[in-house]
Amino acid sequence: MARNARDPETSLLLDLLAEAFERKSWHGTNLRGSFRGMTAAEAAWRAGEGRPNAWELALHAAYWKYVVRRKLTGEKRGSFALEGSNWFRRPAGAPDEAAWKADLALLAAEHRVLVAAVAERLPALTGTARAKALHLVRGVAAHDLYHAGQVQVLKRLRPRG
Repeated sequence: MARNARDPETSLLLDLLAEAFERKSWHGTNLRGSFRGMTAAEAAWRAGEGRPNAWELALHAAYWKYVVRRKLTGEKRGSFALEGSNWFRRPAGAPDEAAWKADLALLAAEHRVLVAAVAERLPALTGTARAKALHLVRGVAAHDLYHAGQVQVLKRLRPRG
C-alpha cells in the first residue's frame, strides 16, 4: 500500500481506507474479508427479487472507488473497466468461479489505485478542493464498511445445504 502521506489527515485517511477494505480492525470484518472464502454460487445468492447479491455489492464498491479516484485525479468519465455505472447485474448466466475471482480482482485493483491517488493528490490540495476530497475519501471508506455489513448479513441469511 502506498504510504507517502505528508500530512496527518492524509495518513489518517489512508489508514481508514485500509481498515475499511483490507486491514484488521477493531470493528470486525472489512469489505475484502467479507468475501473471503465465498464461492461464486454463494456470491450470486439473492435474499429476494430485486435485491443485490454479494457479487453485485463487490462491483458496486469497485465502481465507487473508481468514481472517487476519478474526482481526485480529474480522469474522464466512462473509463471504468465495466460498461455501465453503479450497479452491475451478476452473474451473467450460471455462477462461474473465474468470473467471480476476476470481479474480486477488479475490486482489489480499484482499491489499490484509489489509495495511490489519495496518497499522491491529497497532500497537495488546499481550501475547498481539499475539503471536498477529504469528504469523498471518508465517504468511500464508510461505503466499504456499510457494504461489508450487508455482505455479512447476506451470508447469514443464505440457506445452508
